[in-house]
Amino acid sequence: MPSDFWQFISGTLRLITKGNRAYYAWVGFLLLLIAIGAAAYVRQLNDGLIATRMRDQVSWGFYIGNFTFLVGVAAAAIMLVIPAYIYDWEPIKEITILGEMLAISALIMCLGFVMVDIGRPDRFWHIIPLVGRLNWPQSMLAWDVIVLNLYLLLNWFVVTYLLFCAYTERHYVKKLVLPLVLLSIPMAVSIHTVTAYLYNGLAARPFWNSAILAPRFLASAFCSGPAILLILLQVLRRTTRLKIKDEAIFKIAELMAYTMGFNLFLTAAEAFKELYSGTEHMVYFQYLLFGLKGHNTLVPYAWASILFGLAAFILFLVPRTRTNWVTLNIGCVLIYASVYIEKGMGLIIPGLTPDALGEIYVYSPSSTEIAVAAGIFAIGFLVFTLMLKAAVPMMLGEFTINRRRRRAGAS
Repeated sequence: MPSDFWQFISGTLRLITKGNRAYYAWVGFLLLLIAIGAAAYVRQLNDGLIATRMRDQVSWGFYIGNFTFLVGVAAAAIMLVIPAYIYDWEPIKEITILGEMLAISALIMCLGFVMVDIGRPDRFWHIIPLVGRLNWPQSMLAWDVIVLNLYLLLNWFVVTYLLFCAYTERHYVKKLVLPLVLLSIPMAVSIHTVTAYLYNGLAARPFWNSAILAPRFLASAFCSGPAILLILLQVLRRTTRLKIKDEAIFKIAELMAYTMGFNLFLTAAEAFKELYSGTEHMVYFQYLLFGLKGHNTLVPYAWASILFGLAAFILFLVPRTRTNWVTLNIGCVLIYASVYIEKGMGLIIPGLTPDALGEIYVYSPSSTEIAVAAGIFAIGFLVFTLMLKAAVPMMLGEFTINRRRRRAGAS
């Protein structure tokens, strides 16, 4: 068994280093973005966080907005796990591993955004479990670090084990895999719930101090994550020999329609509570939706997010448009854009503006922040690309230990 595993590792390394021109061009492009992001991060390290446009008034910005969004993408893997393993629906069970690989990539990007947002990265070790002083269980940040890393390790182990079984042409041990996959359901819920609690627990920030913030996070996550996955599945059908059935894609789209409706309902309920009551806390929603004291930078983004979400909900709710490839993909792009804006410009900035003294600081990401973020996204895409490059031949039975032995014997 150990020798088989080392052959699996060496074979995987050979797979990811071989490909056609399109593969090399894509990997090269991602490496270029990573280099640009690394250079921008070095400038940020030299100058400090003043290189960003974050200030005392708006101390969280583009980095934490992307972090929050990507936690939702990682959590959305359970949209495949539940129908596949709870209801034993075979068309989705065949592609569940792809959702878990997407979760791994998203979690790596999450950790990257946390890293670049730390003003003193040399003290990053303080938040490493069993190494630093996490101030657990009092600190919500400690809880977030723990659940994110556990969910990353869980998905990494399941993906590695399933691919190793495919490589050795052995059936996976159900008694081992099923409990871990089922454990991933509450784990996925917990990572986005704890992230919501990070905001929710800040009593001095009324915009975030809502009991339904965690359900809103989960509902939006179960829209945006599958939207990315639906497009990826279509790309894989065209570029590989993976047989991804139409009914699997359409079932995911149907589940997304329900979660989109719930997300819109929760957003409307929160807006009604703030705007109808007319308390002093309404100022944050007013800044987001209508502008305040001549400052209306967020207004176009806020209404675009709402309108994109409504349009996507209608497209996914109607069976004819949900099963039409053009309108399905339009809906995926719209819901992705809607939730991305909601988790970034629509969540972070109005939560901090106006500040505790009533000052309005208009924040927008700097070129440094955009370059660093592009580099982190490129790392995530590269991880997912390399995992796919190794996984697809194993899933198709084209790269197995017996085939390698036959080739070695023939040579």
